[in-house]
Amino acid sequence: MYTTLLTEKNNGIFIITVNRPDKMNALNKEVFNDLDKAMDEVKNDESIKSVVITGAGAKAFVAGADIAEFSTFTKEEAIALSKRGQQVFFKIENSQKPVIAAVNGFALGGGCELAMACHFRICSDNARFGQPEVNLGLIPGYGGTQRLTQLIGKGKSMELNMTGQMIDATEALRLGLVNHVTAADELMNKAIEMLTLIQSKAPVAVGKIITCVNIAVMGDSAFTNGTSGFEKEAEAFGECFETEDMKEGTQAFLEKRKAAFKGK
Repeated sequence: MYTTLLTEKNNGIFIITVNRPDKMNALNKEVFNDLDKAMDEVKNDESIKSVVITGAGAKAFVAGADIAEFSTFTKEEAIALSKRGQQVFFKIENSQKPVIAAVNGFALGGGCELAMACHFRICSDNARFGQPEVNLGLIPGYGGTQRLTQLIGKGKSMELNMTGQMIDATEALRLGLVNHVTAADELMNKAIEMLTLIQSKAPVAVGKIITCVNIAVMGDSAFTNGTSGFEKEAEAFGECFETEDMKEGTQAFLEKRKAAFKGK
């Protein structure tokens, strides 16, 4: 079904592996097309409850874009490329099912941008992050100037984008770019452990949390036509009261038992 991805379903967790190890899993047109289709599969397949995105091999998550593909682009072609990448990453960011990036090595340029589009990130202790586009006379084009600033603040984002320097896993954790650092051989186990915990929660509520948190970082008008984040939170809070999951969750609490959520 996919030419550049490997996919696997395991207990509701959909593992997406960018599979171009000979190119350090670099992003190209086919990868974007496959990621686009994969996120449609995530949305439409009710058996999929959550997602891990990772890279093939031990060296790289995604070590950037495929530079040979766009080195001769015109301005108009470059704008179209940027908008295409942003569109796919928005689809990941706005998925109502949680998406974790399991960063196993280099996450540079478009790879760092892909990781940042996920809802949060865990990484192996050999991971490296960076936006080195400035070394090519470019800037990030898939959201790197925006999401990196949201995640680590203006000053450090300015520094990393303007110097093109890489940071290691320890620094990424300190800055808040990643949530957890593990040994390389424990990375996928940690991702699966976290998603298994999240899958035990109410799916509708998890989706609404994603929407509301995205509004907080993307701006009040990003998804709500000017409605404030607080107003959207109140609306979503009220909508939860119409779900079977809310009734089950509150009843289970009162009865001192574990809730059995159904996503309805």
